[in-house]
Amino acid sequence: MPSEHSKIVITGAAGLVGQNLIVELKSHGFVRIVAIDKHEYNLGILRQLHPDVEVIQADLAVPGDWEQAFEGADCLVQLHAQITSKFRDVFIRNNIDATRLVLAAAQRHGTPYIVHISSSVVISVAVDDYTETKRAQEELVVSSGMRHCVLRPTLMFGWFDPKHFGWLSRFMARTPVFPIPGDGRYMRQPLYERDFCRCIVDCILRERNGEIYDVVGDTRIDYVDIIRTIKKAKGLRTAIVHIPYGLFAFLLKVYALFSGKPPFTADQLKALSAGDDFKGVDTAQIFGVTQTSFAEAVRESYCDPRYSAIVLKR
Repeated sequence: MPSEHSKIVITGAAGLVGQNLIVELKSHGFVRIVAIDKHEYNLGILRQLHPDVEVIQADLAVPGDWEQAFEGADCLVQLHAQITSKFRDVFIRNNIDATRLVLAAAQRHGTPYIVHISSSVVISVAVDDYTETKRAQEELVVSSGMRHCVLRPTLMFGWFDPKHFGWLSRFMARTPVFPIPGDGRYMRQPLYERDFCRCIVDCILRERNGEIYDVVGDTRIDYVDIIRTIKKAKGLRTAIVHIPYGLFAFLLKVYALFSGKPPFTADQLKALSAGDDFKGVDTAQIFGVTQTSFAEAVRESYCDPRYSAIVLKR
């Protein structure tokens, strides 16, 4: 049974989930945390916030000394993922190739348990490079023969968010006009990051084996109402303006031509309007996690004085 002295290795630890998870793990008393990531800037934030955490900067798609971190590990939390890119080979490299190396290192050192963070997109109607490589990544874990559980979260938001709602909230604060594609009536089921991290910690402690859980935000809310909730929480006066869907998609494609890392892509717009309606587990019953109300979660995410001003880089 894991305890506060268990060694927890986290890949992709400097990203949105990882930064929040480390806060949650430490609140549960865990003291042996190894954080692996390749993003120098985000790792710098992690080091400043958690000088007691062992930090390793490494590209998981390349064999290296980072593999020794699994020696004596009690649990691997696999978070690394490529979420956005204009190039398919980047998704393959970071979602598939890197995962093969991580699993091989964990197997070689006898890591007894994995919590793999997949995504609700693996059961989505969307078809894109992210969806296809996340499905392949999950299958690598399931077929590895290692004891594991899989969590499939929906769209997440929370502290440190450089994309999604975090980017939208910062953009809204800088502009007098905020564009909405079409009527904005695209139902979302956003999941608050802190609630999700509490589910991860419960899986680490209970070591469920072979289970796959769809973890969905309790709130069903249209995209336009998400924007209105963020606007209200931050006390903004930004005007919300509706733009025809086709024009909005065209503008995103033009913007992507001039941006190496566009914050919102045409593929993501397509996924936004795909009409997915996910059925998730009862997080209170399964993980003992009663989800935070959406309005309160937005307030904590973007108005909390401790972490709301800290933004990761993509």
